[in-house]
This record gives sequence, structure tokens and C-alpha cells, in this order.
Amino acid sequence: MIQGSCTRQDEAHELLDEWRRDLAPGAAGWLGGTYGFTDDGQLMGVVRFESREAAMANSARPEQGAWAERLTALMDGPLEFHDCDDVTLLFDGGSDEAGFVQIIRGRVDDPSRLKAMLADTTTLHEMRPEILGGTLAIEADGRFIETVAFTSEDAARQGERMEPPAEVRRELEYAMKGASFYDLHHPWFDSA
Repeated sequence: MIQGSCTRQDEAHELLDEWRRDLAPGAAGWLGGTYGFTDDGQLMGVVRFESREAAMANSARPEQGAWAERLTALMDGPLEFHDCDDVTLLFDGGSDEAGFVQIIRGRVDDPSRLKAMLADTTTLHEMRPEILGGTLAIEADGRFIETVAFTSEDAARQGERMEPPAEVRRELEYAMKGASFYDLHHPWFDSA
């Protein structure tokens, strides 16, 4: 995941599109990405590779380094990077058909508990049919980045108002304690 403040959003979007057109064909193991800007001007990008080795090989390419310098120059400050090997898919993962995406950043002391909550897809799908899919990426220290794709923002907000069963509510309160939520009202997607 990359995140950083960016007021030059049109230029950043164009540069990300350029990466897809010009650099993606040479990025072995690249699977896709979800991108967007939050209301407070944060560029958010969740990029997927088939392995850490593939991601690191991409980062080592000279053309990738030159492109990254151009992206950094467009930002209002430093970019924050998070690399995660431990990734769990919710349903089939993200969806390029999503009308709204929410990225959730938090930290848990028991990642297996968070993964178990997402593994109960039958209950989740019954409670929240507007969720198309998502990814959960967990760092070694328990920090996580969850990307959830929704059919629309209106449907997501309606789903948020529904009261979950007590057990589910308890697990949500555990997982989301202290979490930060980043709404991408106009996400865009790239797939290999």
C-alpha cells in the first residue's frame, strides 16, 4: 500500500495510468491495483503482486525507480509504504466493478482472530450483500490494511446502519478498535 497527501490529483492519476500502460507489461508477477483519493487529499493505492520477490524485482527496475521519483515529486510530502506477505481474500478479493471502496488501517494483537472473522463468508454475505469482495493484508506486528469493495456508497452506508448479531459486533469492535477509515468515492482499478 502507498499513501500520501496529494493536491495534484489529476497529474498523479495520469502518472498512475502511465505506469499501467508503459511499465506494467514488464512487471512480472503484478496482479493489479486499487487507487483513489480521500476527501482530505490522500492518495491511496493498494497494489497486488503474486509474491514479495516479484514486488521487490519490480522495485529494482531502473524504469520503476525513475517513475517513482516522478510520483514522489507530485506529492505534497513523503509517501508511506506498507509491504505485506500475509494476505487473505474476502470472497474473490477486490472487484473492478466497485462503485465505492473503503480502506481500513488498524492493528490487532491476534491476526488469526481477524482472519477467522473474514472466513465466515456466509454470515458476512447475508449481513452485507453490498460487499463485492476485499483483501486483508497483515504486517508482522499486527498492523493491517483491509480493502473492501462495495456496489455503491449508498449501499455501504445502509449496510453500516444494520445492527449485526452480538457475536459479530464483538468481533468487529475488537478488529476496528482504533482503526482509521479511508473512503474512495471515485476509485479506479487496474488488473493484469
